[in-house]
Amino acid sequence: MNTSAFDAQHPGLAPAGSAAEPATVRLAIRIGYDGTAYNGWALQPGLPTVQGVLEAALAMLIRRDIRTVVAGRTDAGVHARNQIAHFDLTPTEVAGLARGANIEPGFALLRRLRGVLGREHGAILVHDVWIAPDGFDARFSALWRRYSYRIADGPARFDPLTRAFTMWHKTDLDVDLLNAEASSLLGRHDFLSFCKPREHATTIRTLTEFEFDRDAEGIIVAHLKADAFCHNMVRAMIGACIKVGDGREVPGWVAMRLEEAVRDSRIMLADPRALVLEEVAYPLDAHEIARRAELTRTRRTPHEITKDLPELRGIDL
Repeated sequence: MNTSAFDAQHPGLAPAGSAAEPATVRLAIRIGYDGTAYNGWALQPGLPTVQGVLEAALAMLIRRDIRTVVAGRTDAGVHARNQIAHFDLTPTEVAGLARGANIEPGFALLRRLRGVLGREHGAILVHDVWIAPDGFDARFSALWRRYSYRIADGPARFDPLTRAFTMWHKTDLDVDLLNAEASSLLGRHDFLSFCKPREHATTIRTLTEFEFDRDAEGIIVAHLKADAFCHNMVRAMIGACIKVGDGREVPGWVAMRLEEAVRDSRIMLADPRALVLEEVAYPLDAHEIARRAELTRTRRTPHEITKDLPELRGIDL
């Protein structure tokens, strides 16, 4: 919906900026959400999504349609603690955010967004809003994304109060086996066996962290970090490791699947409700923001694949 269409549906509301004025000011936003009631991040006609709710709130405040770009598109039921997105406003729109008060525009929008999103009853919370540095892109400027995944293995560990963000697995899992399988995926590989390919997109990724441990309550928590994750990649890798951890597949099966580079029905997607996007990292130097985005847009090629990780340890990707 453009400004004219928005005005037609909302008579009496004047547009915040001129329709002819270019949107040259990029704002970044950090949000968290409980994905239980949403059909993922991305807009889907007739379905509740996090992007849909956020963009509706922005449209109400800015009085025109606003399109957001996100660091990582989460699936239906998946949560985020620190998701990052960006959107563009005109200088007039930015100047009007504070409504004449002597406060920073990002903080003004933060307060107003929190007010509008109160109707979500805390399921979507805006943490920060700020004017982004030149060249910033929430998706392409990111250095890495980090996810966590919670598993309660065995009925003795099932807790109805945490069921919205914990996978229930009926049998015990061997954490040592899980970690052995997970370690075989570290490095830069073609993860086709664990991805749902998108048209014109590569499935080559660099995975720098993947490990399982038990917390104080006996819940298994997986930690994963990579430069990026393709569609279904985290849930597919977790599901594959679980099939070895509970004895349905032999040790080394995950590495064999990786080598085959074939996606088929043998890969099980783990329950989405236990997956949380924990953090997205960006270059600290503002001058590196645009350069990182340019590098990320360069399509990865097969010759970049490596089976070894040592040369990647300790560096930001």
